[in-house]
Amino acid sequence: MRRLRWLVPALIMIGWLAIGGFGGPFAGKLSDVSENDNSAFLPASAEATEVQRLQERFTQNEAVPTIVVAEREGGVTPADRAYLEGRAGEAASIEGVQQPLSPVIPSRDGQALQLVVPMTGEPNEAVEQLRGLLDRDRPEGLDVYAAGPAGQIADLSEAFGGIDGMLLLVAGSVVALILIIVYRSPLLPFLVLLSGIFALGLASLTVYLLADSGALALNGQSQGILFILVFGAATDYALLLVSRFREELRDTEDRYAAIRKALRGTIEPIAASAGTVILGVLCLLFSDLNSNRGLGPVAAIGIGASLLASVTFLPAVLAIFGRAAFWPFRPMHGSPHPEAKGVWGRIAGFVDRRPRAVWVVTALVLLAGAAFVPQLKADGTSQTDVFLTDVDSVAGQEVLSRHFPGGVGSPAIVIADAQRTDAVLEATRVDGVSSAEAAGTRDGLVLIEAVLDAPADSERAVGIVQDLRDSVHALEGADAKVGGRTAVQLDTQETSKRDRMVIIPIVLVVVFAVLALLLRSLLAPLLLVATVVLSFAATMGVSALVFNHVLGFPGADPAVPLFGFVFLVALGIDYNIFLMTRVREEARTRGTREGTRHGLTVTGGVITSAGVVLAATFAALAVLPILFLAQIAFIVAFGVLLDTLIVRSLLVPALTVDIGRKVWWPSALSR
Repeated sequence: MRRLRWLVPALIMIGWLAIGGFGGPFAGKLSDVSENDNSAFLPASAEATEVQRLQERFTQNEAVPTIVVAEREGGVTPADRAYLEGRAGEAASIEGVQQPLSPVIPSRDGQALQLVVPMTGEPNEAVEQLRGLLDRDRPEGLDVYAAGPAGQIADLSEAFGGIDGMLLLVAGSVVALILIIVYRSPLLPFLVLLSGIFALGLASLTVYLLADSGALALNGQSQGILFILVFGAATDYALLLVSRFREELRDTEDRYAAIRKALRGTIEPIAASAGTVILGVLCLLFSDLNSNRGLGPVAAIGIGASLLASVTFLPAVLAIFGRAAFWPFRPMHGSPHPEAKGVWGRIAGFVDRRPRAVWVVTALVLLAGAAFVPQLKADGTSQTDVFLTDVDSVAGQEVLSRHFPGGVGSPAIVIADAQRTDAVLEATRVDGVSSAEAAGTRDGLVLIEAVLDAPADSERAVGIVQDLRDSVHALEGADAKVGGRTAVQLDTQETSKRDRMVIIPIVLVVVFAVLALLLRSLLAPLLLVATVVLSFAATMGVSALVFNHVLGFPGADPAVPLFGFVFLVALGIDYNIFLMTRVREEARTRGTREGTRHGLTVTGGVITSAGVVLAATFAALAVLPILFLAQIAFIVAFGVLLDTLIVRSLLVPALTVDIGRKVWWPSALSR
C-alpha cells in the first residue's frame, strides 16, 4: 500500500495537465467576448440608457460615428478637399460603414476639414480599414485622424490587445524571478508557476463560457485583473504551503506525511483567505454598473481556480518530488529551523520588547499618509485622458477642439414629447450649447440634437449636459430626457459614486464576519479591519500625491477608489489571516505573547515574499497604457507592500502583544 501512495498524486497531476491543455488556449480568446463600450455598462434605469432605447425608434441601425478630421497649417487646399471627398466615396464600401456619410465640412478658420463616418456593430475592424484608406496617397503636409466614439473604441481594443501576451509575459517573468530569489532553487519556481498557469487555464475557460453565453459582462479591465489575480493569488497560496512543507520536512522523515501535515496546517488560512477575497469581490454584484458587476464573478472565479490548484495540484507535485523540489538546498530531517535566528526573529523580539511604542509610531505614520486623501481627484476624467500613449482618437479630438465646436459629431440627444418641441428647443439654450435642432419625430416623440461647444468627452461637456438636463427636466409635460455620448459619461460617473457609497460598507461587514468565524473572536477581527482600513487610507493619500505631483495624471475615475478598496481590503486582510491563524494556533500552547512572537518569526519571511509577489504582479498592469489600470496597479502594489511591511509586520503584532489574551474575546482563549 505504501508503494501506491504516489498513485493519487500522479492522477491529480494528469488531471490538471488535461485541464491546462484544454483551458489554456481560452486565455487568448477572452478578448473575443469582451466589451469595452461604456454605454453597454450602464443600468437600464440610467437616463442615457433610456434615451438610447428611445433613439432606436428613429433609426433602424444604431450607428457609432467615426469623425475623420484633416488639418493643414496655413489652410487646407482644394486638393486636400478633393482627397477627403474621394476617400469618403471609397469608405462607403467598407463593411460596417453606414450610409449616408456626412459631406466634407470645412472649419471657419479654413485650416481643417471634417467628415462623419457612421459605423454599425463592432467598429474595430472598420476603423482599422478606414485608417489604412486615409493613409494612402495622403497629400504631403496634411494631417488626418480617425477620431470620435468609434475611433476611441478601436484604440481601446488595440490597447487591451496586449493583455493575453505582454501582460502574462511580464507578470510571469516577475513572479519567476522573485521565486528563484526566495527559494534559490530552479525546480520549485517552475512548479509554483505551473500551478498558476493551470489555474489561469481553468479560470479562462469558465469565464469565456459564461461571457460567451451572456451570463456575465467582461471588459478589458476585468480581463487584465483576472490574469493578475490568478497569478498573484496562486503564488501567495503556494508560498504558504511550500513554507509549511519545508518546516515539516525538517521534523518528519516521510515526505507524504510531511505534505499531509503541511496541507492540514495551511488549508484553513488559505481557504479563509480565498473565501474572504471571493466574498469581497462578489460585493461588486451590488454595483449598478454592469462592468463592475461583471468583475465580481470574474475575479471570484479566478480566486476559486487559484485555490483549487493550490490545494490539489501543488500538494500532489510536492508529494511526488519531496525534498528534491528544493534542490540544491534540501531541508533534511532533523536539520534546524533557520527562521528562528533570522531577521524575523529579531523583528519579533523588538516588537515583543516595546509593543506600545511600535503600534503608536506605525499608526501615526499611517495617519500622516491618510491626511492627504482630500487631495485625491476622483470625480472623473475625459475619455481621451484614459490613454497614456499617443493614439489617433486623442490626436484627432485635439484637432477637432481647435477648429470646430467641440461636440460636433457627438451631439447631446434630447428626446421629448413632440407637442412641446418649441419649448424644449428654447430650454436647450443653456450656456455651452452652440446649436440645437429637431432631427425627426416618431410615435409622438421628437429627437433634438444639441451640439456642445466643448469636446464631448470632456469634464466641461459633462457639466453642460447636467445643466441641459436641469433645464429640460423643468418643462412640465415635456417628459424630456437627455442622452448621447457625454450623458453616458455623466451617468457612469454618478453611478460609480453611488456604488462607492453602497459597496464599501458591505465589504467591511463581510470581511469582519469571515474573520470573526475564523478567529472565534470579535475584538481581533475589529482590530484587523481597522488596521486594513487605516492602511487603505494611507495608500490613497500617498497615491494622491504621486498622481498629482509625480506622474501628473489629470484625475481619476470615481471607480478607482472603489476598486482600490475592494482589492486592498480583501487582499490585505489575507496577510493578517496568515499571521493571526498561526498566532492563534501557537497561543493555545505558548500563550498569546509568546505565540505572537513565534507566529511572526515563522511566517514573516513567507508572508513578506507573498506580499512582494502580489505587489509585483499587480504592478505589471502598468504595462497596459490605460490610466485606470496604471492607477490601480500603483494603488494595489503600494498598498500591499505597506500592509505587508508595516501593518502585518509591526502594527498588528504590536497591538496583539499589548492587548494580550483579551484580543481573543469572547472566546475561551481570552480567559
